[in-house]
Amino acid sequence: MKGKLLVCLLLGPILLVHVAESHAGHSAYKPGRTSSGAAPSTAAPKLHSSIALIYDQQTQLPLYTKNSDALAPIASITKLMTAMVVLDAQQPLNEKIDITAADIDTLKGSHSRLRIGMSFTRNELLKLALMASENRAATALARTYPGGYEAAIAAMNIKARELGMQNTRFLDSSGLNSNNVSTAHELVKMVAAARNYHLIHQYTTAASYSVDGRGGREIRYANTNPLVRNVSWDIGVSKTGYISEAGRCLVMEAVINRRSVIIVLLDSWGKRSRIGDATRIKKWMESSNRHNRITARS
Repeated sequence: MKGKLLVCLLLGPILLVHVAESHAGHSAYKPGRTSSGAAPSTAAPKLHSSIALIYDQQTQLPLYTKNSDALAPIASITKLMTAMVVLDAQQPLNEKIDITAADIDTLKGSHSRLRIGMSFTRNELLKLALMASENRAATALARTYPGGYEAAIAAMNIKARELGMQNTRFLDSSGLNSNNVSTAHELVKMVAAARNYHLIHQYTTAASYSVDGRGGREIRYANTNPLVRNVSWDIGVSKTGYISEAGRCLVMEAVINRRSVIIVLLDSWGKRSRIGDATRIKKWMESSNRHNRITARS
């Protein structure tokens, strides 16, 4: 396994872990102080993502880290920040926005079913950007931000600093630019902040969504994260991402066995490996909890 691996182990009264200040709720990771709480005690899962972090929100302890301070492209994980600044601006969600030539991806040439001249509400574009990772939707949202596209990008970088994401940088609103970079530790802060937006929770966990296209034809989209359709998962925020420079990425806020965690998986190269990693994490935490209960009874 590449990179550094840190697993929380409780040995008598000694907790071997990179610890954090204890604070309940959806707050950002703050390294420094010690805190109580133990991580799963079984062998750590073997993850295929090059960068990984499992973060316990209640204890504010990292349960597992792998290259979590490495700066890397984050692809469409970017769209969580785009959505936050758009919602912060409090523009009318029912306002119609036309898709224009300015929304075409000239960097990667990515495909879109949102054709030039089509019109959608800001709310529809927000949902398409978050759920289906629609690049033209994200670009149109930033283009119609107060002050225009560049003002939206500036707002994204300002909000990153406000959240304590000192190493994170945004150059576009969709994540197609490989210079949109962050670390797993800093993405924990962004996901925690995003969880406080009801619409981001609602839209990133929706299984599918349809909009009206030309001639009244329905355009149906499915969530890019198949786990939202799995009833065994309790997901609060979800966002996938992919460009060649970033590999396949996934961030989630989820409750696993009554434990609220944020999972960050970056630079996963297998087509299904990020979903496989998330599944391995869930099984690890569930089996560890069972082991802890058995140990407590013995």
